[in-house]
Amino acid sequence: MDQATGTTRSNIAVVAYRLVIGAGLLLVLAANLPGHLSFDSVLTLVEARTGVRQTWAPAVSSWILRPFDAMVSGTGLYVTASAAMLFVSLMSLSRLRPRASWAAVVLGGLLLLTPQLLIYQGIVWRDVLFANLSVAAFVMLAHAARRWSERPWLPLAGALVCLALASLVRQNGLILLVAGAVALAWTARGGGRRASLAWGFGALAVAGALALVVGHLSEMPERVAKLRLNAPILILEHYDIVGAKAHHPALTYDIIKRADPARGALLEAGATTHYSQARVDTLDTDEAYRKALWQTPDAAMNAQWRDIVLHNAPAYLLHRADVFRWVVLTPRLELCLPVQVGVAGPADMLADLDLVTGVDVQDQALARYAARFYGTPVFSHLTWMLVAAAAIALLLRRRDPADWAIIGLLGGAFAFVASFALISVACDYRYLYLMDLAAMTGALYVALDPPGRRGA
Repeated sequence: MDQATGTTRSNIAVVAYRLVIGAGLLLVLAANLPGHLSFDSVLTLVEARTGVRQTWAPAVSSWILRPFDAMVSGTGLYVTASAAMLFVSLMSLSRLRPRASWAAVVLGGLLLLTPQLLIYQGIVWRDVLFANLSVAAFVMLAHAARRWSERPWLPLAGALVCLALASLVRQNGLILLVAGAVALAWTARGGGRRASLAWGFGALAVAGALALVVGHLSEMPERVAKLRLNAPILILEHYDIVGAKAHHPALTYDIIKRADPARGALLEAGATTHYSQARVDTLDTDEAYRKALWQTPDAAMNAQWRDIVLHNAPAYLLHRADVFRWVVLTPRLELCLPVQVGVAGPADMLADLDLVTGVDVQDQALARYAARFYGTPVFSHLTWMLVAAAAIALLLRRRDPADWAIIGLLGGAFAFVASFALISVACDYRYLYLMDLAAMTGALYVALDPPGRRGA
């Protein structure tokens, strides 16, 4: 085959790839609009409309949703914008390579059929927004790296904005911001160590400052009376304290019992009964046990948690390892909220929001479609971790400028997953959605122009 023929076929493959991804966006919107809402999603929309803090989750999610809801009531425009950000990023991967293979066209079509793309992109979850922002940021960093000598300020600025927002949308999203700064520093290494460090720390400083500004702007002046902003820390401490006891029955809550003997004894006695590796929610199923946890003085709970971590480390680590296994491997997927369709939430809130509630025929069809993948490698974080690892290995063979940004995305996703070893309180599949999406992005990028391909 002569060079002209090869170039023509590659150009056709590029067009076909973009058409497939573009058609995928239209399919996602047709299947899911105006979007699927769970209880968390409904609270986010309530916050966006009322400006009153309903939950301890990051307020920036509601802040981002607010202008879309103001323009077109509901979540349809927000879902469209979020999904478009991802799909445009995936389409632009073809501009990072000098040619494209038909393997990417086929792979793109197959990936669009996965629930992670077809359905998840229609769910109003901050985990989805976080993953989309992260992918968009690193794809823009890849475009900047490819044209580094031209000082591509626009993609750099876009990447930093996305990373700043991602660090606010999820509490541990800061990991991706650090990964982005490292990728940028590596891109600038040709200018010497000082230039590399300046770009890396400069990116952290700029994105960090932007995050502080947006974080301040997104704060709400009011909050519901019973909301405790330290709830995330207390929930984690409750789970760790009960989990450590469940894994080591001889452990005692001496510090809690000094503050309140009756509550301490009740918490000790019920730890094994109420503990679940799958999720922290089981600690709320018994009213007396729930009250004992939440009515224990914060100082005593904090001190007890520190004592267990420092002086009963084996029990703590066994609990953490068990919970991490559940969030990564989801051994019983049905307990890990694999998908959300329709609109569900408190009846009074749904009435105030004037939303069409329930699960219609199309939603039911989507749920049945997703269920076909349960128990298969497609609906498994482990599968996508292996795909991501393979993509990293292949890209390390080639090491083109843009490759490092994609490696940064995949490496950042692995670090993000690892953070759940310390903070996970449930096995919800959405928590590690970034891993799946990053692996898909890496696979598409590799498939477009495989490293080691003859003539590359």
